[in-house]
Amino acid sequence: MPNIRTRLLVVLVVLFGSLSVAGPAPATAAPLPDSLWFDETPLTVHNGRFVDGNGREVVLRGYNVSGETKLKENNGLPFASTADAKKSATALRALGGGNSVRFLLSWAYAEPVRGQVDTTYLAKATDQMRAFLDAGIRVYPDFHQDLYSRWLFDPDSWYTGDGAPKWAVDLGDYPDEYCGICPFWGQNITSNEAVKQSTYDFWHNGYGLQDAFLDTAQKTMTYLRQNLTADRFAGVVGFDPYNEPHAGSYDSGQTSRSWERDVLWPFYEKFRARMDAAGWQDKPLFAEPNLFWNANLDFQKQEGGLLDAGTLSPRYVFNTHFYDQKAISGIFMWGKAADGQYAGDFGTVRDRAAATGTAAIISEFGHPLTGSVSDKAPTVYKAMYQSLDSRVKGASWWSNPAGSGPVLSGSQWQWDIYNGRHHELMNDNPDNVQTSGDAWNGEDLSAVRLDDSGSPVLRQDARLLDRIYPSATSGTTVAFTYEDRSRDGSTTLTWNPVPGSLPNVAQLVGSGQYGLLLWRSDSGTAPTELHLPATFPNASTTVVSDLGTAYAPPSYGSATPVGVAAEPGGTGSRRLLLTDTDSGVLHYALVTNGATAPSAALLTAARSELSAWAARNAG
Repeated sequence: MPNIRTRLLVVLVVLFGSLSVAGPAPATAAPLPDSLWFDETPLTVHNGRFVDGNGREVVLRGYNVSGETKLKENNGLPFASTADAKKSATALRALGGGNSVRFLLSWAYAEPVRGQVDTTYLAKATDQMRAFLDAGIRVYPDFHQDLYSRWLFDPDSWYTGDGAPKWAVDLGDYPDEYCGICPFWGQNITSNEAVKQSTYDFWHNGYGLQDAFLDTAQKTMTYLRQNLTADRFAGVVGFDPYNEPHAGSYDSGQTSRSWERDVLWPFYEKFRARMDAAGWQDKPLFAEPNLFWNANLDFQKQEGGLLDAGTLSPRYVFNTHFYDQKAISGIFMWGKAADGQYAGDFGTVRDRAAATGTAAIISEFGHPLTGSVSDKAPTVYKAMYQSLDSRVKGASWWSNPAGSGPVLSGSQWQWDIYNGRHHELMNDNPDNVQTSGDAWNGEDLSAVRLDDSGSPVLRQDARLLDRIYPSATSGTTVAFTYEDRSRDGSTTLTWNPVPGSLPNVAQLVGSGQYGLLLWRSDSGTAPTELHLPATFPNASTTVVSDLGTAYAPPSYGSATPVGVAAEPGGTGSRRLLLTDTDSGVLHYALVTNGATAPSAALLTAARSELSAWAARNAG
């Protein structure tokens, strides 16, 4: 777009953004329960990492909240009530170990009538989002879509979609939906002409659809900013404009790569301008590449990954998804996932983010928990979390920690407390009521459900989900690993055993879980933080660090180099806080629950081994 047109667009959106959809911003709220002086600062992007107001590298871990937004039963909201949102947020923090969520929103319910934003919907969504922010959970909203819109599909269809409003579908003379031989719902993306043509129209602004979406997005962001207190708005990380973008159909001579360059990226630039006009200038846009850029089936893979976007400013984040299509197919991968299974796939994400000069997040990953391939789930999830932590597989980690790369942020799909309890009239068909699983196209991926008493309980191994991870590192992360000892049936999966060359460390860890962080200090004043899972109660936690050793670490204090504290939000979750006072020094911290009242001699011997190992392998 010529510069004069760009300037005109910015002027127009700024003027448009001045049209308020709510009153003035609320006053600043009281601090979160259990918060400390270094908490609750907004995140930005710096040197390819998320950083907080204290300059610490931040890792976001959590879940998508939730696929319920894709259903009609609660009118495009993640929860039936704010009370359910609060219950879910508390459980996500305490049971799931999350510090962030990708919060799904629906264009269809935000703008049910063209040009008219439903402020009742936005108010309910904001209340539910506030429940997570008040639990100390950071949020990045996502305008979600799959297969463009549910209103493309017939009442007796095998499939459904979500995203665009009915009026948007009514504008187009789209053919009757038909996918042919499509055992997986995602095949509609490339096989269903109704989906392909409507998606094409959106990207080419047919009927002014993209303009309408951008208008609604700006009004939504303005509403959120005006109806969240300043402290709560600081917990909103950024915005994900469009889930899993795909061209629908390519123009003659167009490739997936040129589509990203000429169609998708200009859309992100327009959305970025709308964010600025809505008062989100300091928050990044979470930009997703072409959906199939990192597919692990060769016949589905398409060139992409924002290859022509150049070096992104801190106003953008490289945001992608990953599902093991081979494992999900049940055909192309017969066995289970193994140590290092996704090191290459997640390494590619790290490389693309580094090439674009920004932070990375894998905002969706997962695997079915029921069905014919669900037996792979324990190993697939373990391998995915392993590769979020490090690009080096467990068997090689102790000999090559420096090859780990940055710890990746990620949001598992998904956290839906209504799993197995839905009552969704699929495509408004009263004779096709979906109750099982996620109630959407046969999926069942929720990590949580409600028990008979109405309390949230995990559907996956808590050892896998509630993990040690470096939520904030004061300095530069050098390497991190976590051995969760999660189970595949009755088998304990240990992919990263302590090597025999470190006998005292191995004795200390025993058969327990452990995490090990190496970082280089930078004169920061705030401590390094590690999330402590529920399996690490204080009486079972041992820390061995160059900063000191501790069994049952003391409470955090300014003069305590190794201490524990509650995580902000008052949900009962805890963190380990490690304080250094130098710059450019390599530090390490081993955290394990494998020891029972270890002797001072064992702690000293383990510390000596780790110091020599760290100097030799990462110094």
